[in-house]
Amino acid sequence: MRYAFWTVDVFTDRAFGGNPLAVFPYANGLSSEQMQHVAREFNLSETVFVLPPESPEHTFRVRIFTPRRELPFAGHPTIGAAFVLGLCGRVELKSESTRIVLGENVGPVPVEIRSAGGRPVFSQLTTARLPEWGPSPPASEIVAAMLSLDPTDVLDDDRDEPQAISCGMPFLFVPLASLDAVRRARLNFEWWNQYLASTWAPQIYAFSFEVETSGATIHARAFTHAVGVEEDPATGSAASGLAGYLARRERLKDGTTRWRVEQGIEMGRPSQIDVEADARDGAVIAVRVGGSSVVVSEGHLLVP
Repeated sequence: MRYAFWTVDVFTDRAFGGNPLAVFPYANGLSSEQMQHVAREFNLSETVFVLPPESPEHTFRVRIFTPRRELPFAGHPTIGAAFVLGLCGRVELKSESTRIVLGENVGPVPVEIRSAGGRPVFSQLTTARLPEWGPSPPASEIVAAMLSLDPTDVLDDDRDEPQAISCGMPFLFVPLASLDAVRRARLNFEWWNQYLASTWAPQIYAFSFEVETSGATIHARAFTHAVGVEEDPATGSAASGLAGYLARRERLKDGTTRWRVEQGIEMGRPSQIDVEADARDGAVIAVRVGGSSVVVSEGHLLVP
């Protein structure tokens, strides 16, 4: 069978930046095993398959695979899939803003597609789940060793310390003391296997409040060995959990707070992720993650 696909770079406004993604907008008929084979063939961080909705409240059913396994939720596949659905005409873009709901393994994920001249230019998801805090992470000295850093590189005080948080995909969020520390970070597999691999949050999101680009507020790197990707250039699921971390750190007042995350720079794939959190009475009531996408290729894949 021939299946149409698009590849897009997500969380960027230029080709060969951001996070590459393969999207199959007409994936009906593919089995789970075939989807996994296709994802392994493309060998990108994720490949996304769009299927008919399983609920009348959803616009489409979406399944997301890394080369190793299926994910319950991921940000850049959600953003990129919405972009391609608008681009190829599966979603009619009648106005500057079109809302769809993608049924993912984590639950329904609303997505707003913003368009200009009938073409998508920006997509923004609202997380299906609010930030959830997990078990206490290992000691900061161990976290530093897992990242091949000195203990003084990891912030651990009344305001900043490593935290395990999830909005559908758990990450260990590690605040570092400097941009230089983020650049120097390297995953030490021996320490990671011993202390983090089998925990609630085996992925690491290391970040600093020092940034490289104008307009950014956070500089980040994602070490995602647990899902078969050594480092991810733009991680929407982590950015959504980061909103929970930052909301608690900054003790948000009522209203909306916005951050911009720069990621992928060390990999030569610069990315920009826009993050928003709504707060009421000191609690986060909504998290949104958005960004631009760029088409890189389109074609057909023959699936036996």
